[in-house]
Amino acid sequence: MASILDLLQTEMGQTLIQGAAQKTNTSPDKTANVLSQAMPLILGAMQRNAKTPEGAASLSNALSDSRHNGGVLDMLGGLFGDGPGSPDDLEQDGAGILKHVLGGKQPQVESAISSSSGVDMQSVGQIIKIAAPIIMGLLGKQKQEQQISQNGIGDLLGSVLGQSGSHDQSFLTTILDADGDGSIIDDVAGMVLGGDTKKKGGLGGMLGGLFGK
Repeated sequence: MASILDLLQTEMGQTLIQGAAQKTNTSPDKTANVLSQAMPLILGAMQRNAKTPEGAASLSNALSDSRHNGGVLDMLGGLFGDGPGSPDDLEQDGAGILKHVLGGKQPQVESAISSSSGVDMQSVGQIIKIAAPIIMGLLGKQKQEQQISQNGIGDLLGSVLGQSGSHDQSFLTTILDADGDGSIIDDVAGMVLGGDTKKKGGLGGMLGGLFGK
């Protein structure tokens, strides 16, 4: 399937960008920048959590929740327009998701993204709270359609993280593609999720330790 970064190029992705930009009074370009950094980071954190049987079971159960069955993807335009729900509903759901996924590391994630994107931390926090339920909806829809069991959650997350491809201007590609092969999958575990960060200094090093034990 298409990667999470490819999603931002779709009509649904553009709706998300425009809606989050309007909600936070941030330019669409900067909002897209924040999302292109945050969404793979959130997925990477989920992937780390799902490496344990308990973590995989917790995520699998969450994805089976009716709130995360993909319905949010179909009503996204309405959430930012005249339809049912509101961006505030997304933020409320997103706050709970991020608390579970990022825990105490959320402020560091927001600070790092703020520093690299030039968007203030408050707006970054709002944008990623809006994005988190979209990620869960995407994963939940794929889980349901493909009838993925708890044991397949890791593979599902890997497929959605995808190949960075043409997104070489992306902050995450620069930081995560440590071996220069164009793929962020093999570097997420090492760079973002607590592996060897000696190759990267500055912001890369900071991100590298976010999810380390």
